[in-house]
Amino acid sequence: MLIASDFEPAFWLRNAHAQTVFASKLRPQPPIEVERERLELDDGDFLDLSWLPERGLAADAPVVIVLHGLNGSLESKYARGLMRAADSRGARAVLLHFRGAAEPNRLPRSYHSGETGDLATVVEHVARRFPKAPLAGVGYSLGGNVLLKYLGEQGTHSRLTCATAVSVPYDLKRCAEAIQQGWSRIYQAHLINGLRNAYEAKFRVLEAPYPRPDFRQLRDFPAFDNAITAPLNGFRDAEDYYAQSSSGPFLKHVRTPTLILHARDDPFMTPEIIPAPEDLSPAIRFELSDHGGHVGFVAGGRFGEPVYWLEQRIPAFLERHLPAFALDGDRGTAQEAG
Repeated sequence: MLIASDFEPAFWLRNAHAQTVFASKLRPQPPIEVERERLELDDGDFLDLSWLPERGLAADAPVVIVLHGLNGSLESKYARGLMRAADSRGARAVLLHFRGAAEPNRLPRSYHSGETGDLATVVEHVARRFPKAPLAGVGYSLGGNVLLKYLGEQGTHSRLTCATAVSVPYDLKRCAEAIQQGWSRIYQAHLINGLRNAYEAKFRVLEAPYPRPDFRQLRDFPAFDNAITAPLNGFRDAEDYYAQSSSGPFLKHVRTPTLILHARDDPFMTPEIIPAPEDLSPAIRFELSDHGGHVGFVAGGRFGEPVYWLEQRIPAFLERHLPAFALDGDRGTAQEAG
């Protein structure tokens, strides 16, 4: 089901770039403290998880698994904000750092937009740790693409009770083309610079499986994905990577109740990638707004103060599907880090 969102941007943040930059750069960092867990993988690599500390919650208290975007981490403000919101409503929350996102991983491969195996491993790990708890997934941008692709692959076998995906690049090829246009090139340069730094750090401690290209020549996503992402992760080239990893073709197969939040003015992509109603399974509620930017969705309060709408809308959806998910805010809040 595709419907119009009720999101209204703050009157002083109606521009897509203003929404995007304010939420990611100008918002104060939501303070949380976490307990870290390193999950060893069968292939010799690892995943890092960041849990909100246990606060005496019941065995059936829900667990919200948060998936970050490209170059994201626990430092991503949207992730911290959502984890605080989950904590205040009596849920556990854990952030999955994708392979190699928090620090260089042990293998040449890395995370990418279509890597669902690691998510499946974490879902099973969390389910074993809290066997009585319903599980939810919340993914942003690249993490949302991973989450939707996972749900489509799993169909009726998904271990998640419900899910939410925000600002998803459903068609990776068209998104890679769109972000090369106009002001969006600034975002592309920022993202590729982050990827370049991560891979350079990785290959200072790990031998590359083939001669490294000159990173300075990789200035757009097709070039970067052709030279780095595809060969390191078993794809023929960027075209093959985009075709196999885009979440759009998997949306028809989603059977888990899922909320998708998307802004028509998202500067990372083009409105043409927005799925048509017939591309969505009956389990999907797709809320489309005219404004919001990329993982922005900053509304305005009574006195003009910013309101981070995602941290209201996502918990409201989770409350409908997760037993014991409280909305009265009386279960405690995340403690501030020192």
